[in-house]
Amino acid sequence: MPAALPASSREWHLVARPHGWPKAEDFALREAPVTAPGEGRVLVRNLYFSVDPYMRGRMNDVKSYTPPFKLDHPMDGGAVGEVIASNADGIAVGDHVLHGLGWREYADVPAQHAVKVDPSLAPLSAYLGVLGMTGLTAYAGLFEVASFKEGDAVFVSGAAGAVGSQVGQMAKLKGASRVIGSAGSDEKVRLLVEEYGFDAAFNYKNGPVAEQLREAAPEGIDVYFDNVGGEHLEAAISSLNVHGRVTVCGMIAQYNATEPTPGPRNLALVIGKRLRIQGMLVGDHAALQPRFVQEAAGWLASGELKYRETFAEGIENGFEAFLGLLRGENTGKMIVSLA
Repeated sequence: MPAALPASSREWHLVARPHGWPKAEDFALREAPVTAPGEGRVLVRNLYFSVDPYMRGRMNDVKSYTPPFKLDHPMDGGAVGEVIASNADGIAVGDHVLHGLGWREYADVPAQHAVKVDPSLAPLSAYLGVLGMTGLTAYAGLFEVASFKEGDAVFVSGAAGAVGSQVGQMAKLKGASRVIGSAGSDEKVRLLVEEYGFDAAFNYKNGPVAEQLREAAPEGIDVYFDNVGGEHLEAAISSLNVHGRVTVCGMIAQYNATEPTPGPRNLALVIGKRLRIQGMLVGDHAALQPRFVQEAAGWLASGELKYRETFAEGIENGFEAFLGLLRGENTGKMIVSLA
């Protein structure tokens, strides 16, 4: 046990349920005492934590697939850090672990919920993104949920984000005939084509999505990976070929809506085209993790799989990082660095 533990840890609490867009007064950065870990637990100095779109849903007091954040308690989410005190077999001081108690500087983690990670394989932050939940979401959503096969034409919305950018590249690596992405700025569109190897990309703010998609995929699409919903989903249904598949991973376009959002007006096309539209949660696909890490680590090592990260420095910028994510200010994975 180290001689001196830090006296306190700063942590982000949700103090009010946001209505529409989250506001600064809905959150508070508070101090909590740090104590030595109890039996079977480890104390982790967080180096990086993740902010993700799904967290917006957890700020609402509604029953969902994951419980809502409690008011006046620390929020949680993916984090990676260094063990500074251990009261558990198999995890030593100095080990690096991935765990679920983010949004704070120091985390008291049950050892069974801490996964050792190897900083020599990839930068530690990569375990929150390309080698973590984000990468597995892309992998499972494309190959298992959308039943991707060689020769498919694939459209990805939110394609410059952490999940979307991986989906497009994985599709190319597995023999897609054409990969199209949408993003929210001309700079991101260039990134998709020039760095990530998409065949075509467009800025959805530059005109109707349906028109831009038809232009980018004149022969239609076979798979749509949906991170956005709304107008994008409607456009994809129009462009999908017979027996097309849709993985619905996220609908960030409506997370902060205060009024009911219109559904796609062309759902009748699902019948004639025999489309399959399926929602996904990454937790259902944990069995794929070993295969995914092995394959993705190989692609990373060879330079075939590229990724970007957007870092916010310091725990005090945690809320701004989350808001920036919802506004689309990130390219790739949005991460708060405490290192």
